[in-house]
Amino acid sequence: MSNLSVQSPAPAASADVSPARRPGLTWWKALGAGAVGAVVVNLVVFAVAKLAGASLTVIDGGEEHAVTAGGVIGASLVPLLAGAGLALLLALWKPVFLRIAQYAGAGLALLSVAGPVSSDADGGTVVALSLMHLTLGVAVVVTLELYRRGKGAAD
Repeated sequence: MSNLSVQSPAPAASADVSPARRPGLTWWKALGAGAVGAVVVNLVVFAVAKLAGASLTVIDGGEEHAVTAGGVIGASLVPLLAGAGLALLLALWKPVFLRIAQYAGAGLALLSVAGPVSSDADGGTVVALSLMHLTLGVAVVVTLELYRRGKGAAD
């Protein structure tokens, strides 16, 4: 009988065993990326709606209000920077505020769709404005997640 033995390879030199940092962004990079992303996507929605023939005007209280590119930029930046910025500040105190703000941001975006849906506007304008509201909700969730992943925050 033959004696066959299998030699196991020598253990590889152990690499640095320090805890690995999860990929994520600093607060200002996450906030900037979210803001730019929301503005770009909403401007694309605006351009597509314009090309599709949507009037992009809303009648409120008997007055006609035109939706403009400048208005889209402002309406994309201000709520995102204010809401996510506040969440990031509160997360310095209690990291759970990141997750709470993600749920709140998504929920408020869904609720805010009621505005365009109940407005007296053509179908293309209603769809475009609704998509813009939903885009902002997604941007809040993604922005805070980009920061949260780098901090190793618990759910």
